Amino acid sequence: MNHAVYRIKMMVTVACILMSAGCGYQFSGNDSGLLKDIRTLYVEPFVQKGKEIGIEWEMAMALKSEFYRDGHPRLVNRLEEADAVLSGVVHGLETRVLATNEHDEVLVYEVTLVVDLNLRQRSPDKVLWRAQQMRLTDTYSGSRGAVVLTSPEFKTGTLNANNVAQFTDIQFTESMAKNMRERVVRAFAQQLHQRLLDSF
Repeated sequence: MNHAVYRIKMMVTVACILMSAGCGYQFSGNDSGLLKDIRTLYVEPFVQKGKEIGIEWEMAMALKSEFYRDGHPRLVNRLEEADAVLSGVVHGLETRVLATNEHDEVLVYEVTLVVDLNLRQRSPDKVLWRAQQMRLTDTYSGSRGAVVLTSPEFKTGTLNANNVAQFTDIQFTESMAKNMRERVVRAFAQQLHQRLLDSF
């Protein structure tokens, strides 16, 4: 890797770690008008088509938590009690290397959560809102040397500076990946809830 390419990759690394708005969450999908008389909602178990065990359950539970907290529409546990039903397919987490150092060691990974969502009225049965391949992107460090301890992302995570010093690189990467997964699922649920709420 030549010096110019290395410098560009390092600049991208720093920007992504320090500025989550620039390289972080991106949420896309097309809205259609939702009916105003939806009072109760049932969240179906999500389907998982990727390799990440349990992520479909995590996604559904994160969404339920958002609706429980807000209370509108009211979340119900029985399909027959619902005015509308939310279902989803989690295609998985797509991971790619975002930046490396001069030794080709990975400094930053970029991970994208991909989900299909469908909101339908139960009676009469009709689709209210649908989005295919909704994507939310986040980044996490692949090396202890790439961590910015003062960044908002690190401060709000479960690791501290002592963890970083004590972990091996493999342990550190695994911990960062786990934290990233929890963070991106939670952020996706929050943004989806807000988008649906704006339409109710």
